[in-house]
Order: sequence, then C-alpha cells, then structure tokens
Amino acid sequence: MGKPLEQNEEMRCLLIAVISVVVFQAIGAASVVVPSTGCYALDNSSRIYDFSSWIGYPFEYDGQDTDLVVRFCKDVETRSQPGYVDFGRFDKFNYFVAGSGDIKFVQEYYNGDLLNCEKSVDKMGRTAQVNIICGNCPNGRCKGGLGCICNVTFDSTCRALVELAVPCEKSGGRVFQGFTVGFHPRSWEIVYNGMTQLGFEKAHNEFSFNTEQTHVVLYMTAVASLSGFVQKPIVKVSPEQGLKIQLSGSAATAAAPTTLSPSSLIIDWACEKAQGMPYEVQVTVPVENYDPVQFTLVKKCDYRQSVSGDDATRGWAIFGILCCIFIVVSTLFCSGWFIYKTRFGNQRGLDALPGMTILSACLETVSGGGHSYKRPEDANSNFANQVSWEQHPGSSQGATRRTSETKYGSIGT
Repeated sequence: MGKPLEQNEEMRCLLIAVISVVVFQAIGAASVVVPSTGCYALDNSSRIYDFSSWIGYPFEYDGQDTDLVVRFCKDVETRSQPGYVDFGRFDKFNYFVAGSGDIKFVQEYYNGDLLNCEKSVDKMGRTAQVNIICGNCPNGRCKGGLGCICNVTFDSTCRALVELAVPCEKSGGRVFQGFTVGFHPRSWEIVYNGMTQLGFEKAHNEFSFNTEQTHVVLYMTAVASLSGFVQKPIVKVSPEQGLKIQLSGSAATAAAPTTLSPSSLIIDWACEKAQGMPYEVQVTVPVENYDPVQFTLVKKCDYRQSVSGDDATRGWAIFGILCCIFIVVSTLFCSGWFIYKTRFGNQRGLDALPGMTILSACLETVSGGGHSYKRPEDANSNFANQVSWEQHPGSSQGATRRTSETKYGSIGT
C-alpha cells in the first residue's frame, strides 16, 4: 500500500512542477522590445538580431584599383587617388532584411554620389548592397575577430555588391510579426510588428494614465493566417493591492484578431488605495510558438475611487426589472377591468360576478331545471305575465271592495 501512495505523490508533485513551469513561461518570459536603433533585422525564422553595438564599425577591403569601406549601418564608400566616392547611406526603414541560402541578411545603402549616376536606381545615385554571412567567408579570406569583407564586385560605376562575413551575435526572441496593439483599431502605439515600442516596455511616468481615466480600450490586430495563435491576455499589477482590475472585450475571451476585425481588450481599473507612486499594469499576450507579447501601462492613483460601480449597476438592473413587472401587471389589470366592464357592467347583484352565468347553467343542468337561479329580470318577466294572463283572487276582491265602497258612500239609494 505504501508504494502506490508514494508514486501518486510523486506524480502529483511532477504535475505541479510542470504546471508551474508553464505558468512561469507564460507570465515571466521576457517580451521582444524594439531596439533603440534601426540596426537590427529578423531572420527567416522571425528571430531578431540586434546589431546596435556595431553601428559605425569599419570593415575595409583592399582592392587592386580601389579600396572599399563599409561602416556598418552607416554608409559604403570607395577610397582611391581621386578621393572618396559615396556608394549610399544606411536607412533604418526597410533596408535591413532577411536573406536566403548562405546569405543571412541583406543591407541596402541608397542616395550616394550623383556624379554620372543621376538616373540610376530610381534616381538614387550610387547604391550598394551588402550581403551578410554569419560566420567565415566561403573562400577563407578572414577568420575570427569581428569579421571582414569577403568580396566586392561592381555591377556598374553606380552599383557595388559587397559580401561581408560577421560572427552574428546571439539571436533574441522569436517575434510574432504583423501583430499590433494600439489605442485605435488602426494604430500601433504600443506594439508594432510584434515588438513592444519604446515607452511601453517598462513603466514611464510620461506615458501614465490619470486617476480620472477609469478604463482604457486596446485594439489588437494580427495576420489572419496566424491570428489563431493569439491567446487570452494575462494582467499583473504591481503593487498587487490597491488597484482593482477587470478585463472585458473580445480579446479577453481569446478571440482571434485580424486586420479587418481587430479584437478589443477593455481594462477597467479603479483606485482602491491612493499612493504617490503609480501602479504598473503589465499585460502579457501569450502567442503559440512565439515569444509572448508584453507591455506595461502606468496608472496614477492620486485619490481613492468608489468601487461601488457594480452595486450601482446591479441596483439599476433590479429597478429596471421591477419597472417591467409593474408595467406588465398594470397592463393585465387594465385589460381585465376593461373586459369586465364590457361584459358585466350592466348587470347587478350576483350576476355582476364573473362566472355566475356558467355556474347558474351548471346548477340548472344538475337539478333538472326545477330550481334554477332566477335573475331579477326573469322574476319581473314572470310577474308581468301573471298580471297579464291570470286573475288572482286577491285582485278581484280588491276590485269588488273598491266598487262597493264607492256605492256605500253615495247619496240617495
């Protein structure tokens, strides 16, 4: 008996440990924050590589006719006896993307020297394309260090192709590309392309919400084909006591957000305790097969707010129900009174009671018709018939007495 109990206890502990790990990963996993510079890229598996620390680092190539220098994430230029010729400058928008095959990333440098290149590449002057290889050059030109330029070719006097080998730094988290979070259905102030924007990666007083703002609505969008990966948001408040949080909206039920129909997350918060330091509200959106999307909102509580909103709402609901009941009862009462006045308004006595006609008919049927209940008009009708068609002894005696009395009082007989 002892061994099965011990095995069950071990299985229970193992299950608790697994659940704890899953919850910790869902809540405590670090989010992907957009780098402070544009010198970063996402590879083909959506993992982010941040080269911000390499900005401006020079990679030199000694050629026969000219020397070429790539200043990482800045510009590309050639150096020769006539002087320096600019082959483009780095633009943080759209010019650092994933490559294919042995090429890990591709950098584009535009808007270089215009001399004799005014009409090349959409009038952007001299341009350069830098193909980045993670590791060493295929020809073994350089090994170790921060890398080197493996090869340089010129498509024309206005276009340079550079092959650069670098030891790619450790990749970051896996970004859920295309996912946005904003304060409007078509905005992305908080999260853009799966990365938390600066200002919401941690608590910032300049991005805080005032005490008077009792709720905030967030809108989420995602690529339709991947929207099913988005799960229910998790909210964590620091300090844990003093700020009441309630979630509602379609996102709170894990509804799939799309660009055409964004999901909404409504955060209702009320200050139960005033304090000088604002509250940090950390919102985590777990995404299947990707690192979670996480951002922080800041709520100020300069004074205590009433938290009886639910009771007030419940009171209004009860009042509305009572009003409906009153209206229905009043309608039924008025309708019944109208029917009663229409059918029994001209009757008197017991006949004015509803159902007396039916009861009378039933009694007459049961008794055989001999002792039925007579209505007043029936009695009056019978009396009239008797007077008209029958002569009662009392009536004739009265008439004779009146005649004799007349004669008794006359004079001269």
